[in-house]
Amino acid sequence: MSPTGLAIIYVIIWWIIFFAILPIDVNRTKTVKIDGEDPGSPENPKMIKKFLYCTGITTIIFLIIYILIKFEYLNLRNMIT
Repeated sequence: MSPTGLAIIYVIIWWIIFFAILPIDVNRTKTVKIDGEDPGSPENPKMIKKFLYCTGITTIIFLIIYILIKFEYLNLRNMIT
């Protein structure tokens, strides 16, 4: 598989994992009310921690998929035809 195809697969997996992890560990109770701000938005969404977890999980899943493709256990071209 080409590097472009591998990069596209990695990015797609990353976004799926990111949106799955996003609502985890969110405390929606606010101590300070600000006018014009959504009352359900968290004070500290912990985005750096979620970014790092998402990248780690995606890398592990991607490596598994890459190994399956490399040793032809998962052949995407044969699945299409």
